[in-house]
Amino acid sequence: MRLLIVEDDPLLGDALQVGMTQAGFAADWVSDGVAAENALAGDLAANFDALVLDLGLPRRDGLSVLRGLRARGCRLPVLILTARDAVEDRILGLDSGADDYCLKPFDMGELGARLRALVRRSEGQSAPVLEACGVRLDPAAHTVCVDGAGVELSAKEFALLHALMLNAGRVLSRSQLEERLYTWNDETGSNTVEVYIHHLRRKLGKELIRNIRGVGYLVRKR
Repeated sequence: MRLLIVEDDPLLGDALQVGMTQAGFAADWVSDGVAAENALAGDLAANFDALVLDLGLPRRDGLSVLRGLRARGCRLPVLILTARDAVEDRILGLDSGADDYCLKPFDMGELGARLRALVRRSEGQSAPVLEACGVRLDPAAHTVCVDGAGVELSAKEFALLHALMLNAGRVLSRSQLEERLYTWNDETGSNTVEVYIHHLRRKLGKELIRNIRGVGYLVRKR
């Protein structure tokens, strides 16, 4: 899952990026509202699975960024992360289109859990654990089992499988998968996705992931 963090405090922004990366997200970070709008302009918002948004931002405040997203019909899950703890601020944030509101200081583990829940709900998933064709993926525990037996995956293999299983029954193109796997600072090879797909099929069985020729990849529903 790919995450955009908008936080103007450099120490906290860096900590959030590191913490969310350790939690299994591909995390990008910008430090002001205009940079956030540029990162989410047009179709670029579809590159992210969720947005962590501070309110007190330079150049453009967080509420303006949020209202702009919702005004153009963007359904990206948004979690406001702020020190503004007044009830009126929480009401305003949620009524402006936020999906969740979390106060600073916060626990990094809880933030990760809140984001996983937001992404899960946005994809129409109710269960916290994903299952398909005998494969069971637990995003919180970061584990994968096949017919009850644990399978060890690399971080990128896990992220790719998670994206496919979260969208079970829907074809994802190679470019869509790359956007979910890599941040702006990552380097990608021309056949990177295909290599990871090959590894996953070898470890999990050939029936789980289908190649829809010329379109992309699909994990069948149960």
